[in-house]
Amino acid sequence: MACTTILVGKKASYDGSTLVARNEDSGAGEFTPKKFIVVHPNEQPIKYKAVISHVEIELPDNPMKYTSMPDALNDNGIWGACGVNELNISMTATETITSNERVLGADPLVELIPAIGTEGSDNYVPEKVGGIGEEDMVTLVLPYIHSAREGVVRLGEILEKYGTYEMNAIAFQDVNEIWWLETIGGHHWIARRVPDDCYVVMPNQLGLDYFDLNDALGEQKEYMCSSDMREFIEDNHLNLSFDDEFNARLAFGSRSDADHSYNTPRAWVVQRYFNPNSNYWEGSDADFKPDSNDIPWCRQPEWKITVEDIKYVLSNHYQGTPYDPYAKYGDLSLRGAFRPIGVNRTNFLALVQIRPYMPEAIRSIEWIAFGSNVFNAFVPFYVNIDKTPDYFANAAKTVNTDSFYWANRLIGALADSQFSLCGSHIERYQDSVQSKGRKLLCKYDTEICKKEMTDEEIKKLCEKANEEISTMAKNETNDTLGKVLYEVSCQMKNGYSRSDA
Repeated sequence: MACTTILVGKKASYDGSTLVARNEDSGAGEFTPKKFIVVHPNEQPIKYKAVISHVEIELPDNPMKYTSMPDALNDNGIWGACGVNELNISMTATETITSNERVLGADPLVELIPAIGTEGSDNYVPEKVGGIGEEDMVTLVLPYIHSAREGVVRLGEILEKYGTYEMNAIAFQDVNEIWWLETIGGHHWIARRVPDDCYVVMPNQLGLDYFDLNDALGEQKEYMCSSDMREFIEDNHLNLSFDDEFNARLAFGSRSDADHSYNTPRAWVVQRYFNPNSNYWEGSDADFKPDSNDIPWCRQPEWKITVEDIKYVLSNHYQGTPYDPYAKYGDLSLRGAFRPIGVNRTNFLALVQIRPYMPEAIRSIEWIAFGSNVFNAFVPFYVNIDKTPDYFANAAKTVNTDSFYWANRLIGALADSQFSLCGSHIERYQDSVQSKGRKLLCKYDTEICKKEMTDEEIKKLCEKANEEISTMAKNETNDTLGKVLYEVSCQMKNGYSRSDA
């Protein structure tokens, strides 16, 4: 999956929360409907079988309840994508990343090899199952972990035992920490704790640069990795650094022409936004350019980052630069030169905000948007619930405006063709939904915090809040769809000014 991830440590966020957000983008030419649901312990499998790789894995018998963002049609596996479990532990999986031939030659990906021939015949060769992948990871890990660090350990053990058929990166989050894990070849992995005062942007490319192997193989305060990582690096001559510092991106990652048009420009434009005065970003003397290979993995922002900041950068289409596909100024030959963050085939954006100042029952908020982020709005939900609103859980194959996913897809497809005419409607829609969503959060936060309530009463009030938020979002979305439809209808090529009156 083509995705973009933002990680924000608790000292870099506006309210002391840890913030983890990720766009999930379908492959080229695909538009995968997603839905927001709750998975209950009795719905969690005991023996899991992957659709893509056919690997079978026995799971513990004590899963927790968790939210999930699976594929709505469920025709190619679960693809749980992201969620929060009942202990306020969050996971997002995955950011598809890159590697190089040296790594993949040393530790090949574990791909499904189909059976050859007919079972029972002399020349029959049974299939060889593959490893795990993005389809599987949330289901295999999130219901069983009690901290972000524990998520790294559990997934690392599964990767070492079963392997993976693709290069992926995964974020784990609790109220205090964010950990970022990157797979290395078929069975190896590395992970780093996000510094509390930093943010990270990850654009489909292996990102970890500086990596402390001594800590990862010792105390594991800030780093973790496969137990044989040092030998793996040395035996396969993967360390490309001249000095004593190990650069994981040099060793395990890529620096291809495709990266320079598809991946690194996204890191460049996000860091340009959060650190406009820290570096020179434009011109031949720029410190970092869209095709730079050495853009830092993490850095301190110039201000505390908000939820709205994250929505803005994950909707970015290079506005304010020559590369904006909607631009009508500057050197128009540069329009669309780089892959934007906000693309047409985004399935969803989810941001988990874990608030240290709130009671555990309402500590986590999951902000959700469906469809192309340039044109959609961010909606907040409590996760201490047994069910989600139908408007967000209903994304059938048939297009219909009773689904937040399909309504936003329609708005995006219509507004894109008349960007300048529809832009003001989209901006007002986004501001209105996000402002009213925050107002409703404040209302229910206050009500829950000022009363003595049982856990069951709090859960029911969270579900009531979510329904009110969903109704607000539906009304705002339908209103915007009507306005956009009018603007685009007026620009139809078969329009004619004379009427029958």
